[in-house]
Amino acid sequence: MAEITGDQRIQSEVLEGLATAVNHRRWFVELALPYLGDNPIEIGSGLGDYALEWAPHLERFTATEADPDRLVGLKERLADHPNIDVRQMLLPHSENGDYSAVVSYNVLEHIEDHVGALRSMRDLVRPGGAIVLIVPAFMFAMGPADIATGHVRRYTKKTMRAALTEAGLTVEKLHYANALGLIGYFMATKVFRLMPKEGPMVKVYDSLVLPVTKAAEQAVRPPFGQSVFAVARVPA
Repeated sequence: MAEITGDQRIQSEVLEGLATAVNHRRWFVELALPYLGDNPIEIGSGLGDYALEWAPHLERFTATEADPDRLVGLKERLADHPNIDVRQMLLPHSENGDYSAVVSYNVLEHIEDHVGALRSMRDLVRPGGAIVLIVPAFMFAMGPADIATGHVRRYTKKTMRAALTEAGLTVEKLHYANALGLIGYFMATKVFRLMPKEGPMVKVYDSLVLPVTKAAEQAVRPPFGQSVFAVARVPA
């Protein structure tokens, strides 16, 4: 049975803190845009930061949230955007849909049955549509922050590919992103046992380090990163 994992209060605090990392968010917004089509659905919209970045580029956009309290806040925040629908959704489920794509950032790692969740995403998308994911990378970086926020795993390209393939999806793109971010995250959360919240370190990294990291990784894909970026297709 589907369930919400992790401390929802801590999750919300982390989301609020990371909302200040504007350059990081816009980089990841750009990664997904070419694959979203005209009517995508986001699984796990949180506070709606990504939805507000993607929606102006699209005819329709559906934002979803599993946590009832965050869902209320999400509906309030997105109420003035007529091309955004907001609904509750918890994976896995048995619903079918005709969306152009599913996009889900930092959600799959919370779900025990991640293959079942990927199959649920597949069933929401029309044939040929995309599943666009970002998940945290490398189990050695699993620490107190991951556990508190409900992470049950972190991924490599190999384990991400295996899960996508088992779910009946065709992998189109798979690479690591934000290499320096992995080093910073490991030091902050495992060595100093901090939570990734708003603060001077986040602001300095986002304003000074992140732009250089993004430019470098657009030229050469790194062999590791804080995240795994994946695009898979629903077979026609």
